[in-house]
Amino acid sequence: MAVALCLQVLCSLCGWLSIYASFCHLNKHRSYEWSCRLVTFTHGVLSIVLSAYIGFIDGPWPFTHPGSPNTPLQVHVLCLTLGYFIFDLGWCIYFQSEGALMLAHHTLSILGIIMALVLGESGTEVNAVLFGSEITNPLLQIRWFLRETGHYHSFTGDVVDFLFVALFTGVRIGVGARLLFCEMVSPTPKWFVKVGGVAMYAVSWCFMFSIWRFAWKKSIKKYHAWRSGRSEERQLKHNGHLKTH
Repeated sequence: MAVALCLQVLCSLCGWLSIYASFCHLNKHRSYEWSCRLVTFTHGVLSIVLSAYIGFIDGPWPFTHPGSPNTPLQVHVLCLTLGYFIFDLGWCIYFQSEGALMLAHHTLSILGIIMALVLGESGTEVNAVLFGSEITNPLLQIRWFLRETGHYHSFTGDVVDFLFVALFTGVRIGVGARLLFCEMVSPTPKWFVKVGGVAMYAVSWCFMFSIWRFAWKKSIKKYHAWRSGRSEERQLKHNGHLKTH
């Protein structure tokens, strides 16, 4: 069983490396980070679809059955995601592209998935955490691509930022709190699984503080720009021309 799991993870890692190499070949005029973020976007969309299917259709429901035995589909998805996180953590360390908080998030994700695979249980809640963690990932990558292509300061950029903040707050913080509560009060999950859940939720709050600070600064900047525009508009209507310095 352990050999089969290792082979699945190895195949996943090789698959993500191959996709990254293909993106690098197709985007020779772009940076390595461009190709890596395309891989991240691909994994984000794929993991959202698969984890949503597991959580909402295939089951079991993570809020009522935490700590339940892993299903074959859960195992496949966790192995697929573990291979990706190993690839992405290695890329981040090699290119030194991320700070300590993101590296901690990746490390905790890897340890959490390994723990669920080794135990043969708690894949239900780990899959739910995967869904909550990845649901904002495509928006984060779209935001980066908009900045790289010079289209971030637009209505599209504002919509992406709003959806990102709303989803992060509602799903990772709001729904995440509910999931953590169900995990803690249930007698089924192991105590160290619960500790891992607390650690992941704490990391989400660290991200949340940074996101709220960014959202506040951007809102203030937008407000001042709007006030400035209104002031110039009133001056134009009153004097017939804009005041110049």
